[in-house]
Amino acid sequence: MIKIGIIGMSPGNAHPSSWSAIINGSFNGEEITALGYPGVTSYLQANRATLGLPAAKVTHILSQDKALSKQIAITGCIEYVVESAEEMIKAVDAVILARDDPENHREMARPFIDAGIPIFIDKPLCSNLEDLDYFASEIAKGRFIMSCSSMRYAGECMTAKTELPSLGKIELITAVGKKDWIKYGVHMLEAVFSIMDDPKPLSVTNIGKEGQAIVKIDFEGGLQATIHLFMEISGTFQISLFGQQNWKLVEIKNSYSMFRDNIIEFIRSIEEGKPRLEFSKTEQIIKTIIAGEESLKQGGKTIFIKY
Repeated sequence: MIKIGIIGMSPGNAHPSSWSAIINGSFNGEEITALGYPGVTSYLQANRATLGLPAAKVTHILSQDKALSKQIAITGCIEYVVESAEEMIKAVDAVILARDDPENHREMARPFIDAGIPIFIDKPLCSNLEDLDYFASEIAKGRFIMSCSSMRYAGECMTAKTELPSLGKIELITAVGKKDWIKYGVHMLEAVFSIMDDPKPLSVTNIGKEGQAIVKIDFEGGLQATIHLFMEISGTFQISLFGQQNWKLVEIKNSYSMFRDNIIEFIRSIEEGKPRLEFSKTEQIIKTIIAGEESLKQGGKTIFIKY
């Protein structure tokens, strides 16, 4: 049995509760709703039959506040509350850093990386090149660090991938979603990159404005993509693939399924001793996110990605 510690939480991110429930196989819906996430309670109830992963268990919780940790522990049926990274390191086999505030990931992850504990870091891994260089250097030393958006494992993306041959050569991809570029652009990019077998991005241009990202990406081989993320629009995450022979709309709706498959990939990686997801794929996506933010700061200037 793999003992997993989970670290949370950041505002608006219910992963410490939902991911613990998916792994442990049980949850307290009333407490999850009390934390402000009734939608999580709903999808956990709807998928109760497939909750629980026999190879692992979330045994320890650490957050910025002991009272919050106790509440999270109740939501995901976590047995132990700890008050420091050092305490968690002594007790677990692996860690999930279930926060989506990338500016804090480096310092929060460092104790576990230094201790050689396998760690999954919630999306996005980081939001500046200095932190990205740090993670890359630690991985070069053989440290076990895995990070991605769960949209990489969305069933809708896998289905779209099987249908690509019927579309012919893909010339253009458009992706539309809600919320901000840094935290949610990574979702859209992960989906697009996954569907297209991780093409190499060359340049990024953000012609939008704060809260309304309109980002054009040029890839090696001529593929172009535009990502549209607006804070105040409705709708699902949507990706349109335009080929020379046909086109396809992909709507990504099943959060539970992609979360579960992401967690399974992390657990399989622990069992195999290294991340099954190559870091170079995560690195490309994070470089694209950072370039999109830099382009916006420079008034829509095209940023060329360095390798």
